[in-house]
Amino acid sequence: MIATILPGSSNFHAVGYNERKVSKGVARLIEIKNFGNVGTFGKPTPDELAHYLDTYSSRNDRIKKAQFHVAISCKGHELTENELLDFAHQYLNEMGYMEPGQPILIYSHYDTGNTHLHIVTSRVSPDGKKINDHNERRRSQEVIDRILGTDRKKKVEKDFEAAKQYTFSSFAQFKAIMSSMGYEVYEKDDTVYIKRGGRVQMKVPFADFNTLYKYGATDKARARQLRAVLKKYRDTCTDKEELKKELKSKLGVDIVFFGKKDQPYGYILVDHSRKMVFHGARVLAVDELLDFALPQERFDRIEAFIDDLFTINPKITQNEIYDKLWRQHAYIKKGVVYFNGQTRPLKQFLVDALARNSRVKWVESFHPMTEAERDFLCKAGKGADPSFVSLSSGRNETYRQTVTRMKNIFADAQITNVKARLGEDGFVVKQDGDNTFAINFSERIIINLTEEGFDLSRLIRQKAPKQPQQPIQPKVRKAGHPSLRTPKDVGGGSQSEKREWEVGHKGDYDRIDDGQSLKM
Repeated sequence: MIATILPGSSNFHAVGYNERKVSKGVARLIEIKNFGNVGTFGKPTPDELAHYLDTYSSRNDRIKKAQFHVAISCKGHELTENELLDFAHQYLNEMGYMEPGQPILIYSHYDTGNTHLHIVTSRVSPDGKKINDHNERRRSQEVIDRILGTDRKKKVEKDFEAAKQYTFSSFAQFKAIMSSMGYEVYEKDDTVYIKRGGRVQMKVPFADFNTLYKYGATDKARARQLRAVLKKYRDTCTDKEELKKELKSKLGVDIVFFGKKDQPYGYILVDHSRKMVFHGARVLAVDELLDFALPQERFDRIEAFIDDLFTINPKITQNEIYDKLWRQHAYIKKGVVYFNGQTRPLKQFLVDALARNSRVKWVESFHPMTEAERDFLCKAGKGADPSFVSLSSGRNETYRQTVTRMKNIFADAQITNVKARLGEDGFVVKQDGDNTFAINFSERIIINLTEEGFDLSRLIRQKAPKQPQQPIQPKVRKAGHPSLRTPKDVGGGSQSEKREWEVGHKGDYDRIDDGQSLKM
């Protein structure tokens, strides 16, 4: 651990230095304390922060360079940002800069290979007196040694106990947990060594870990969530270091990589919120995780990949492309490429080629063997191009069995409607020029009845033999029924009383009188 006290200043230029780092995206203001109303109505500007510190320090005009600027850093990333912030609070307290009311700015920097903070405050205390700076640099090192010597052993023991509460099934996964906490862990001669700050802080018998492993099924639901999260943050980050920081700060998930720094061969996810450890390859392949290309570039690659597939196989279909694309977690639907929750229209010539190949595939699924069969199917297949259709080299067993079954139907004299009987078997009969075809669309069978020599006259429905007519029996009228009585004066014409009776018989005057049968 190193604390570097930087030169003082009369105008707090350290604020501008740190804020310029923030504007470049390599630093972040993680803590602001005791700055009154500054920042209440929006993000404070560098001038507002510096002006407040200058005004605060003016209560003691004997101090010419009131700025106190210190950088605190650790080796690599052995401490997390929050751990280093806790250390900074202890350091400031020991150095006399944590009295109530003391204005403090703390920035976290990401432009080096180690975790480090920059602290800016005033050498003037809240009561207006100068904060003791006698032998400041020597006292600073003594404070660091005191803090580390008092807390480090207890912290290692505490972190080790915390790591044991996680779900892990191998020593490598345990190492990942401790690594995410800033420790170096290795095994030698059946002993596990836990190092921090360049020193071995703890030793544990390797055999003790056998009781710590928790074997069981991976939480697949959580793995799917983490997969989506990794892809989402990957698309907003520029490199793996930024990705690690974003996941840790936003979600409490650490990524521990294995292999060379620039070319890791794998990684482990430490999910602190769930106290779970996931093998990275079972969540998202490392190559895909580290693919920091822009979405536009990924779509360009996918489209180029599809174009290459057409070069290899000009008759490739959408389903066949899907089988190739699933490894890239992309698919095509209705002329649109879907990838990682985003979409882009496929180039029109590729859309047209897929539609053409779909129709060709449909025609070829019937296994046409002759040009007549092919041409007829192309008409039925919404204009498929016959030049792309490959003719079958022979008839399969299903075709031959179907022809035999049809011949039995045509030969059965008891069947008077052959076309209807074929329909019961799923066949539709269609004529095209000089040829008559029977097609079963669900079973993908086409039979040229003309070429196969069927008696096409049987397709004309045969009339059933006439049945002898039964003599008509006279209706027997029941005596006394008003509607069956013979009216008087039956010999009159259309204007006679009989006609009035007939009209009255057809209707119901009661309904007419009450308006029930009137049409509007």
